[in-house]
Amino acid sequence: MPDATTTAAAADASQTPGAFFRAVRGMTTSLAAPLSPEDQQVQSMLLTSPTKWHLAHTTWFFETFVLARFAAGYQPFDPHYHFLFNSYYEALGERYPRPDRGLVTRPPLHDIQRYRQHVDTAMEGLIERGLDPEAATLIELGCHHEQQHQELILTDIKHVLSLNPLAPVYAPAGGAPSAAAPKPAAWVTFDGGVKEIGHAGGSFHFDNEGPRHRVWLDAFHLATKPVTNRDWLAFMADGGYATPTLWLSDGWATVQAERWCAPLYWRDRDGAWEEFTLHGLQRLDPEAPVSHVSYYEAEAFAHWAGKRLPTEAEWELAATGMARDGNFLETQARHPRPAPAGDGLQQMFGDVWEWTRSPYTPYPGFRAAAGALGEYNGKFMANQMVLRGGSCATPRSHIRATYRNFFPPSARWQFSGLRLADS
Repeated sequence: MPDATTTAAAADASQTPGAFFRAVRGMTTSLAAPLSPEDQQVQSMLLTSPTKWHLAHTTWFFETFVLARFAAGYQPFDPHYHFLFNSYYEALGERYPRPDRGLVTRPPLHDIQRYRQHVDTAMEGLIERGLDPEAATLIELGCHHEQQHQELILTDIKHVLSLNPLAPVYAPAGGAPSAAAPKPAAWVTFDGGVKEIGHAGGSFHFDNEGPRHRVWLDAFHLATKPVTNRDWLAFMADGGYATPTLWLSDGWATVQAERWCAPLYWRDRDGAWEEFTLHGLQRLDPEAPVSHVSYYEAEAFAHWAGKRLPTEAEWELAATGMARDGNFLETQARHPRPAPAGDGLQQMFGDVWEWTRSPYTPYPGFRAAAGALGEYNGKFMANQMVLRGGSCATPRSHIRATYRNFFPPSARWQFSGLRLADS
């Protein structure tokens, strides 16, 4: 497997539309570069998609929502792609079944790369001719949409490679971690009262981040850093996966059915724990944040610890105003790192998404947009839990304190961890 030698420029949402577009598209190409055509074909489970599909779908988004509307005389690369690479937009017609994406061996990867070039060339022409405000808004949305898929490319291929008995390396780890010894977790206290959360407008955000609204919060404590692998080992040693009273009913049923006994990518080798990472099998770092745990596991750990998970409103209040510093996609670590030494809240952004105890529901006054783009977020507001903060696979320019990620409570293939709270 080739090394990842291509380093794309970091994307910044404050760039001009053309610069932002080029940086995002270049980063996606860079992420796929270490993978063979065979790697990019595999779909390892229902929730993942082949890398080749991600490359095509993000291109389909610009073709469908931008070029078809604003580029006079634009000719689609292949009319069949509208059916093949639509994800879930019912308003746009029939689409290929999600569980079968890995079966689409044709068109081959080479054609998908040509498709990307075809659309990129047309997009560059449209941008050079000048954009009206609606087209510029849709290009910005398309770039942020592609940044979501950049994270999915990494999390999905990690799951694919983890099933290979050779434990292949996606790419070497990049960047230098902090050499300072992390401090034990402590607590930061926040006053209660009437607070405001949600995006206030004025810059890009997804529709599910608003409207801004008032909430009542009681005073609460928040841990200074996420739960670590060392903490999780103590939970396991105390029978955490074998004690039904710690678990929600659905969570315990899932533990039994899936035979969970550790986080997703942990492997016990002769009594020593290893972890499958994007740079191969590594010895488990006890000081790094635990990752690839489900909401069910996070909630059970909090119960065992005598604490709880924060609500998303508590998390947002704590994170508001903090710098978006952390281990993101651009650091190329591709894995959570130990918290740096320091006082106060650490790793609120980057490293691992943090489960909250909040179900993914609409904010008061939320209204989905009209048309197909109204299906982007609103239609999923059931049976999901909210995560906050981003991960080591999240582009830095993509995350903010109001960002609401969401997954089913059993999902483990994302870089998902937890931070404890207390009342």
